Amino acid sequence: MILVRRILCPCDFSEFARRALDHAVALAGVYGARIHLLHAASPPLPPMAGLPLPVPVLLEPETRQRLLAELRAFAKPAEEAGVALDVEVAEGDPAGQIVKRAQGLPADLVVMGTHGLGGFERLVLGSVTEKVLRRSQAPVLTVPRLAVEAGLAPHARFERILCPVDFADPSRRALRQAFSLARESGGRVLVLHVLEAFADDLPAEYGHFNVPEFRRYMEADARKRLDEAVREAEAPVETMLASGKAYREILRVAEEWKSDLVVMGVHGRGPLDLLLFGSTAQHVVRAAGCPVMTLGAPRGV
Repeated sequence: MILVRRILCPCDFSEFARRALDHAVALAGVYGARIHLLHAASPPLPPMAGLPLPVPVLLEPETRQRLLAELRAFAKPAEEAGVALDVEVAEGDPAGQIVKRAQGLPADLVVMGTHGLGGFERLVLGSVTEKVLRRSQAPVLTVPRLAVEAGLAPHARFERILCPVDFADPSRRALRQAFSLARESGGRVLVLHVLEAFADDLPAEYGHFNVPEFRRYMEADARKRLDEAVREAEAPVETMLASGKAYREILRVAEEWKSDLVVMGVHGRGPLDLLLFGSTAQHVVRAAGCPVMTLGAPRGV
């Protein structure tokens, strides 16, 4: 059973933050959780002589009080729904402050939007959300742009949960989370594995391989591992094998299956690698039509 006692909900006062709070309120109502609404401000000074970068400074007391008042006003719908809630203004890099606060509470879940006031620039340069989902030890539930634009009503009971797996540790953790959510919601889980490396991807020097035979071997091995992964599932479960680019197949299946939620693991990757190529989780979080829950390394790892 999943225990959600504390939900951290970062806020930049955007519409995406508003919808994330709506989802947090729905979850808090089911689990009896307390929401911690956090705004992270990073006020810089212009570069000083001899210093190449802006120097962060403390917020003026008046600014801090104004932000706290705005947070309380932003949180009013949650309080009217009867949800226990705290507000906090932190100073420093937003992603760093969110991860730090999630550890300090500790938060059982972080709920946030995929876009904020930074818009397109953040999407290209690496958003706060993407940094958080890569570094957070707590599960992160993201509410993507398409879900906000479609006006999907927030809910805490997920009936159709898609769980993509690559059989590594993060995806095994995600699978356990998906099964637990399905048990509590009376829902079912579709476990998807995507085979990416086939004929079109094989380098020329491997052209002597028997590609059809290799493909049959890979498919048989993947189906066996899928069966093993769901053998002890305590919720209704289906398995699916697909081939192609992983994130495209995950998004396609999520749309066709009309998923309420995607649950997937996140691998730690270097900043340069992520900047140049992105990751499967990043692509899914950016473009999904439903909320996405990502899980990285558990606490203590």
